[in-house]
Amino acid sequence: MFTGLVSDVGEVLTVRDEGRIKRVTVACGYPASTIEVGGSLAHAGVCLTIVTVGGLGDRTTVGVDIGAETLAVTTAKNWRPGSRLNLERPLRLGDELGGHIVAGHVDGVAQILECEEFDGMVKLSLRAPAELAKFVAAKGSVALDGTSLTVNSVEGEVFSVLLIPHTLAVTTWGERRAGDFVNIEVDQMARYAARLSEARERS
Repeated sequence: MFTGLVSDVGEVLTVRDEGRIKRVTVACGYPASTIEVGGSLAHAGVCLTIVTVGGLGDRTTVGVDIGAETLAVTTAKNWRPGSRLNLERPLRLGDELGGHIVAGHVDGVAQILECEEFDGMVKLSLRAPAELAKFVAAKGSVALDGTSLTVNSVEGEVFSVLLIPHTLAVTTWGERRAGDFVNIEVDQMARYAARLSEARERS
């Protein structure tokens, strides 16, 4: 489990096809001694299992394998050498839950429609996939590229979020532009609430 609080920005070094999966190597700032093969790391919101740990200069490198299903429903299919990814290590017992509970199981891909800059902040308008729009609620939470954000407004499939200067400085969000696609994971509480509502309507 994760919180949606990005703790590092990694850089894709290599992408290699291995049958139906891709082996991706990412450089990060986490000490190699604190990362174990078999552990998890969220890459742009996608929880991936670490299969190799190494080093490159003063940076740690981690290798992950990405399967066909993940490639089909996330932006991972577009990762290339040089791509920068928001990273987060798994939540540990006793850690502060500063964002919201994020599983790292991306539901789909949202598209940025508009970026409005003001006072050092950026307001983003995005379009959610039709099947996910019902889980996005004003004042609720959503994870976008692994970042826990509060939904400001919702109109149909379009919703908005506000990025403050700190978030822009420590994540990849300062690089995003209209037309870009980002990973979206809806709030688990919203999903359960919607299912309960549907169950009541059927009963």
